[in-house]
Amino acid sequence: MTQPSVILATASYDHTIRFWDAKSGRCYRTIQYPESQVNRLEITPDKRFLAAAGNPHIRLFDVNSNSPQPVMSYDSHTSNVMAVGFQCDGNWMYSGSEDGTVKIWDLRAPGCQREYESRAAVNTVVLHPNQTELISGDQNGNIRVWDLTANSCSCELVPEVDTAVRSLTVMWDGSLVVAANNRGTCYVWRLLRGTQTMTNFEPLHKLQAHDGYILKCLLSPEFCEPHRYLATASSDHTVKIWNVDGFTLEKTLIGHQRWVWDCVFSVDGAYLITASSDTTARLWSMSSGEDIRVYQGHHKATVCCALHDGAEPSS
Repeated sequence: MTQPSVILATASYDHTIRFWDAKSGRCYRTIQYPESQVNRLEITPDKRFLAAAGNPHIRLFDVNSNSPQPVMSYDSHTSNVMAVGFQCDGNWMYSGSEDGTVKIWDLRAPGCQREYESRAAVNTVVLHPNQTELISGDQNGNIRVWDLTANSCSCELVPEVDTAVRSLTVMWDGSLVVAANNRGTCYVWRLLRGTQTMTNFEPLHKLQAHDGYILKCLLSPEFCEPHRYLATASSDHTVKIWNVDGFTLEKTLIGHQRWVWDCVFSVDGAYLITASSDTTARLWSMSSGEDIRVYQGHHKATVCCALHDGAEPSS
């Protein structure tokens, strides 16, 4: 198979993962995933593999093959894996699970290399752009920074006691972090470098973004500059686009009929892909706020999406 320049994948409660031609909306490959739901999808930086986070495994699939079988399985979590991502060179993968742990995996070796205890179900994990800190958010409302160099927890925050942190996102330059919770609130911090390598959080803004849950928050990528946006996907069926300068509402993306679970920006921030309980994924134009493509084929809730339309890292 020749590799498409744009990799777009979605997963659904119908136990399938689908690959889509982003422009035409045609589904060109379906992977059956019978053993569990898929909670999260992520594409490796080199566009070669797709990681699917399930319960309790993470499976790695070859993007350029038609094989239904995974090329690798990562198996030491004991409950739903809610977060998965890759270091920028694709050397290692990180994950977070409802079993209360954050784990690091060397992609070239079986088994988990490191494990951190969050002591509550982990809903979200992001890698700081410095590639040396992981930030996790859990069901009890804790945000923790895991310093990979010191191999310890360097910082703990509780923005709202007993309110689950649902999603975290970090600005591409490491200047901001946003945490979204089950009450529709986004907490924004400025990230300051201390005298040590440790990241310090300075409260910047509290945004009441939705009346319902926020299921995903996401800051726009580097090539979107000078525009900086925050996208918030919600159980209220909408995605809202906020201008990071002042956190004013730019647009509300209306079209999904049910909860919006996930969203991902195109590499230049000109488009947004969303995944919803209404079974569809949609492609939105950020300039018009309109949906310009609907990806239809799943039979149940579409709960996660992954997009890689950028260049691969230079080797």
